[in-house]
Amino acid sequence: MNLKNFTWSVDADGIALLTWDMKDKSMNVIDESVGHDLNAAIDGAVADPAVKGVVIASAKDTFSAGADLTMLEGLGKTFREAIKAKGPEAAMVDFFEQSRSYSLVLRKLETCGKPFVAAINGMCLGGGFEIALACHARVASDNPKLRVGLPEVKVGLFPGAGGTQRVPRMADIQSALQMLLKGDQLKADRAKAMNLIDDVVPAANLVEAAKARLKAGVDPVKPWDKPKFKLPSGPIYSAGGMMVWPPASALYRKETYDNYPGARAILSCVYEGLLVPMDTALRIESRYFAHVLRQPQAQAMIRSLFVSMGALAKGLRRPAGVPASQLKTVGVIGAGFMGAGIAYVSAQAGMDVVLVDRDVEAAEKGKAYSHKLMTDQVNKGRATSAQREALLAKITTTADFADLKDVDLVIEAVFEDPAVKADVIRKAEAAIRPDVVFASNTSTLPITGLAESSVRPDQFIGIHFFSPVDKMMLVETILAEKTGDKALAVALDYVKAIRKTPIVVNDTRGFYVNRCVGNYIKEAHLMVMEGVPPVMIDNLAKQAGMPVGPLTLNDEVAIDLGLKILKATKAQVGAQSVDPQQEKLLTFLVEQEGRVGKKAQKGFYDYPAGGKKKTIWPGLKAFVGMQQDPDTVDRQEIIDRLLVTTALEAARCVEEGVVTDPREADVGSILGFGFAPWSGGTLSYIDSMGAKAFVAKCDALASKFGDRFTPNALLREMAASGETFYGRMAPKKAAA
Repeated sequence: MNLKNFTWSVDADGIALLTWDMKDKSMNVIDESVGHDLNAAIDGAVADPAVKGVVIASAKDTFSAGADLTMLEGLGKTFREAIKAKGPEAAMVDFFEQSRSYSLVLRKLETCGKPFVAAINGMCLGGGFEIALACHARVASDNPKLRVGLPEVKVGLFPGAGGTQRVPRMADIQSALQMLLKGDQLKADRAKAMNLIDDVVPAANLVEAAKARLKAGVDPVKPWDKPKFKLPSGPIYSAGGMMVWPPASALYRKETYDNYPGARAILSCVYEGLLVPMDTALRIESRYFAHVLRQPQAQAMIRSLFVSMGALAKGLRRPAGVPASQLKTVGVIGAGFMGAGIAYVSAQAGMDVVLVDRDVEAAEKGKAYSHKLMTDQVNKGRATSAQREALLAKITTTADFADLKDVDLVIEAVFEDPAVKADVIRKAEAAIRPDVVFASNTSTLPITGLAESSVRPDQFIGIHFFSPVDKMMLVETILAEKTGDKALAVALDYVKAIRKTPIVVNDTRGFYVNRCVGNYIKEAHLMVMEGVPPVMIDNLAKQAGMPVGPLTLNDEVAIDLGLKILKATKAQVGAQSVDPQQEKLLTFLVEQEGRVGKKAQKGFYDYPAGGKKKTIWPGLKAFVGMQQDPDTVDRQEIIDRLLVTTALEAARCVEEGVVTDPREADVGSILGFGFAPWSGGTLSYIDSMGAKAFVAKCDALASKFGDRFTPNALLREMAASGETFYGRMAPKKAAA
């Protein structure tokens, strides 16, 4: 049998072993050739009377990471080209058949008449898990890292090869819907409890256990292909069904605000599919899959959250020709909340850490944060006490800069004051080796200005973490005017080592992410001063697709920090650089009322003790002096203002050369502050509606709310030419 991605062997008992091992991939993924191979293997098994059954196993550490989404992205491009060549109807027929070809192969496996057993040795996700679900039995190893699931909804899609039909025919409907809608990755014991896995066996005996199950007898006919099959939770049109489906629809709306076609399609597929026989159900699923795959939300999310994010994580922007960094020890200066977080993720990545602060007591306080985080993991069963102690042993606390003499990288995370940072830079550079790169973790201060205190500006770079460091997956790397390739390479190597996603931007006040999120929060401040109900602002932001409303976000990051940044900007750039209404609001909250945010249990919201629900502070209404009737507020206008001001700032960053690659703008906006993931990011948001429509929206808002919405020259040029950011900006390896 001539297979590209699998090997085939048959033992003396007539058990065939189909071993998946894609030679040019680190993990097995689903592409067109895998579908062809599976089809050939099914034919071979059926045609050979000596074959009694088939075990599908993996030669790699994992079973499968799922579909190669670049293949699906390519399907969308092919469809658009086919419309031009064949017309929409013929193109749609071809697209539908192409998009369901893999589903048909798995249905063929399921109904071929010979039993197949999946031997799942590790991670088994997406289309890989759909192979397992199509098999007649599933045996999993006791590998603690094993996870199974269908996470497609997280990139704007849904399981399109039978996942939405087989899972709710195997598990109870509530568990099935939760798994599908959340994209959960399940441990083996949970999957077994849901009847998605039949046995969990020692990893060393996995394949033999799968063969033994076949020898013991596996029914080659699935339960749902038999006349008297009953759904695990009973019929949809039943008392039980009525307890599930109306609440499910309501919860879907509450969680997604109907922004995600893939999630909506899951509900429809499951509901409609469970009313009909399996072959019809799979055809229904395929129709929805073809529809969702053509939607701009799916295309944008696949591009940003899979293709672009993967390229950036693999070092897309790393300068060529610079040797790989050997980062064994990292120095972290400043043991406050950010510095403590940086120390933790560095130690977690296996690096030794020298944590420096003004005295050992302050440094130990920062180290205690790692103890807290690891203790939380121990309490949840995700780590052991020994692992906690091993991580803490990697962090050395000190007040002596001389202890930085052997570090391979220094990251300062001290107070946001140029003078304080300048003093730290001088002391650190006097202690470290000449070849060591110095990185500054600052949220707004221009890196070029800070580098003036360095005697080695070519080895000075910005590494901007987001809070909390252990949870936020983005790191913004900032090039100063004299930053060299080595500094950039070391910074990107470090970010890769701590398993975060980097973007590279050129230097400016606030860099890229904070400029965009700053506009988002500022617009909410101005709405408050206009009398728009504050809770309405936050709720409409969430309806727009933002994970957190701007006022809640401001409370979480600290209102006093925003006021400090505003004052510093005013002092260094001029009074024209700040909005007086925003300044008035923040000054009142911080300096008159002491409302600095969630850390003080009072900001825009009051935060009662005991974890009770937050409530908006009534003093806001009294301060503003009026509040608009919520029924008269134009809700779409509020949504537009929040999204447009953020995306417009991203376009300005492109024009100014702060961002040089649209992929970084999009990924940075989603990972950095959660910009409406359904849109694919700030620049995809503009591209999806077209620059002409976006400029018209900006002009309409500018005529009503002022010059802050005036489109920049680049956008007007693109509106006139019909260009998109992705069409205009060629990918680059390094920022200019």
